[in-house]
Amino acid sequence: MTPKRGLITDTFKVVKKARRGGKRDKSPPPPIAEPEPPQLSEREKDLQELKKFDLDYKFGPCTGISRMQRWERAALHGLNPPQEIKDILLKESTDPEYTQSLWRDYPL
Repeated sequence: MTPKRGLITDTFKVVKKARRGGKRDKSPPPPIAEPEPPQLSEREKDLQELKKFDLDYKFGPCTGISRMQRWERAALHGLNPPQEIKDILLKESTDPEYTQSLWRDYPL
């Protein structure tokens, strides 16, 4: 007689898988609160607006001239620069961080 050949599954322990979608003991985690963005000071907000003005090429190039000169040139050519920019520049007319463009430190 030939020895009885068993199945490969006979040599391994049977492990039952857990049902999907069955009862859950855990409740869903609470939603994570998003951190609030840091509040910007008025100076930082103004400088951000001036940076946007510097990077907007529809008002012409900004190298070699002050922001006020660029604003006036854009207004002269009918490009409608934002009035808020002029107000910011008039408010802080002596601070070079306000009056000069982003590219002031780079030679032409």
